[in-house]
Amino acid sequence: MTKFFKEFREFAVKGNVVDMAVGIIIGGAFTLIVQRLVADVMNPVIGLLVGGVDFSNLFIVLRQGTAPAPYATLAEAQSVGAVTLNIGLFLNAVVSFFIVAFAVFLLVRTINRLKREETEEPKSPVEKACPFCLMTVPIKATRCGHCTSELPTSSGVEKPQS
Repeated sequence: MTKFFKEFREFAVKGNVVDMAVGIIIGGAFTLIVQRLVADVMNPVIGLLVGGVDFSNLFIVLRQGTAPAPYATLAEAQSVGAVTLNIGLFLNAVVSFFIVAFAVFLLVRTINRLKREETEEPKSPVEKACPFCLMTVPIKATRCGHCTSELPTSSGVEKPQS
């Protein structure tokens, strides 16, 4: 049993697990913010643009409750026991999903761009120009392959003895 708890502790304190837990917590908080943004900011604006429709109260009554229809709000319909198809709440969820998906896309895109910039290191030159004929020769060359001139040594590279 002690081995089991030791393995669990090693698993739980690994960097990836902790990072994942932090990501899930932040994701949950971000989802709440997006839900409020959709419900309180975007839906009223969209509703005004399409003629005053409140998406959160957009529903279809499948079976009436104890009081006869019509019901002014979804809460009223549910309070009398009516069975409803909640189209507006579904639309809110779809809009929330697309906002979260777009935000995650932007985050991943930014992270990938930063990783690419980190991995791109300046390449050291592999060729140099011959000072006599100006043709390109390998950086470690001691003689030009074009004009056969002896090339000056660059720092750190010694000429072989003949």
